[in-house]
Amino acid sequence: MLSLPWILCLAVALEAATGWPDWLLRRIGHPVTWIGGMISALERRLNTGSRRRRLAGGAATVLLVIAATGLAVGVLDHLLPRSLAGDAVRVVIAASLLSTRSLYDHVRAVAVPLGEGDVAAGREAVSRIVGRNTETLEAPGIARAAIETLAENTSDGVVAPVLWGLVLGVPGVAVYKAINTLDSMIGYRTQRFEAFGKFAARLDDVANLIPARATALLFLVLRPLRIPKVASVILADAGKHRSPNAGWPESAMAGALDVRLSGPRVYDGRTTDDPWVNPAGRDPGAGDVFRALRFYAGAMALLAALLAAGGIRT
Repeated sequence: MLSLPWILCLAVALEAATGWPDWLLRRIGHPVTWIGGMISALERRLNTGSRRRRLAGGAATVLLVIAATGLAVGVLDHLLPRSLAGDAVRVVIAASLLSTRSLYDHVRAVAVPLGEGDVAAGREAVSRIVGRNTETLEAPGIARAAIETLAENTSDGVVAPVLWGLVLGVPGVAVYKAINTLDSMIGYRTQRFEAFGKFAARLDDVANLIPARATALLFLVLRPLRIPKVASVILADAGKHRSPNAGWPESAMAGALDVRLSGPRVYDGRTTDDPWVNPAGRDPGAGDVFRALRFYAGAMALLAALLAAGGIRT
């Protein structure tokens, strides 16, 4: 029987190697789309009426989605035998809730056309992975958006579910994924979701407090010769981000690559005045996106090694 760190280590490796196959996606969808379908159905029913009613409906949606997801995976985990065959299924379940490969592929899809000088194709690719307006982005803005997404989602897509898995087992991976999907779908400060999604957004902030900082540490130790520089960028700029968590991996990535990230951007036709992260850094280009991808691959290898080491000790 495999220990929990080994199950999670193999899940990281499996998802990095295979991702979620397209043929399987076409046939049965994906666990995130199943969770998303539940969220959408509840939102249509409960996101109505007064602000108080929307707040209550949003909180009820969060609790119902988390309970349903955690219960489903928890029951399955309990029913699986404590054997290598059962643990193999646990590895597959956990891998399906990670985004090790998909994150790499989506960001690489931006880097490739950008590296070939096809700014329009790079802009189209980055529009699929960010929420900001991308119509007017030029090459540096496209590269910046891709690197920011890679940094933030290293935490949200891999490190956070792994850490919650270490605490709560495979059901913990699923519960975290439910929380993160709730935030990504309804945790917006828009007229429609400001009240309904408030609880989801706050819960996601809490769930990512430790993982975001752990991701920054992971990035930090990967650049031993730049530790003082990267640490200074983290300490100076992580807290300036509009998110209490995203600034940590983004500032670590900015310091490691010596590029500037964040800064003003356009959401729903409005330009924000977000401060720069590592303002002394240069504007990134396609080469920096490829460097960020290699850096990300190193971080995933280090995470897997740490999990394997934990598995050997248990």
